[in-house]
Amino acid sequence: MRALLLYRLELSPDTDPADAVVEVDPATPIIRATDLGVTRGDGVFETAVVRHGVPQALEAHLHRLERSAALLELPAPPLDRWRTAVRRAAAAVSRPGVLRDGEIASIKFAMTRGDELDHAGPTGWVLGFAGADPSTVRAAGVTAVVLDRGYRHDVMHTAPWLLQGAKSLAYAVNQAALREAARRGADDVVFVSADGFVLEGPRSTLIARIDDTLVTPPPEFGVLPGTTQGDVFAGLADRRTAIVPVTREDLRRADALWLCSSTRGAVPVRALDGAALAIDHELTARMNAVLDARED
Repeated sequence: MRALLLYRLELSPDTDPADAVVEVDPATPIIRATDLGVTRGDGVFETAVVRHGVPQALEAHLHRLERSAALLELPAPPLDRWRTAVRRAAAAVSRPGVLRDGEIASIKFAMTRGDELDHAGPTGWVLGFAGADPSTVRAAGVTAVVLDRGYRHDVMHTAPWLLQGAKSLAYAVNQAALREAARRGADDVVFVSADGFVLEGPRSTLIARIDDTLVTPPPEFGVLPGTTQGDVFAGLADRRTAIVPVTREDLRRADALWLCSSTRGAVPVRALDGAALAIDHELTARMNAVLDARED
């Protein structure tokens, strides 16, 4: 990851929208040690990949930011300011000479509850960064292990304070799961609920092909609604798709799996818990052609 640009977003309603996006040097600290996003992980974020100067699926990301903020009982994000800032950042990182060979740009935008000392309201920023082109991992696939998330599939309804289904800044558990996968010799994780339902990855949405139908678990199970998965399903009109409960037994009989995220697109799983899975290169290429062509 290489930082390309940084904007501070003024979120106070008293700030003129024309002055709300402030560009700063990417090396400049803009978050204080007393910000609740730092001390508590109390905030939300989204990441949109940039193609041809356009932040892909921006409206879906903004809607999900708003949804996550509501789940955390944060103030409603002023979406017009976020929209302006993300589009401006996408145009800036797409200028000639900004990216190096083998890089693609993405925009991460975040909002915290704010500083716990001055209580001045939410903190917001937009970061443009460069990452590796996903072409290689899309072709080679990844290995994954199944890990128990420790909650029942209905936790979003029985214990909403656990914030399952929100894209929050509190990512320590997800990072720990990825470290556990690495200890087991794998690249990634598929979470399951304590009562045996398939959920998602720490940084991705799962698509499985079962009985020639592409399926993904429902958001009601406390999984993040996948912007990438949604666009894949919409773009493959000739395929049967369904958002349905998937059990661990269903997962074992799937003949293909993909982990989908904004920055990498649809990445096939070539092995799950050490058992080899075939990679459907043709369908993977179709999925990613749909994703790479997206425009808002």
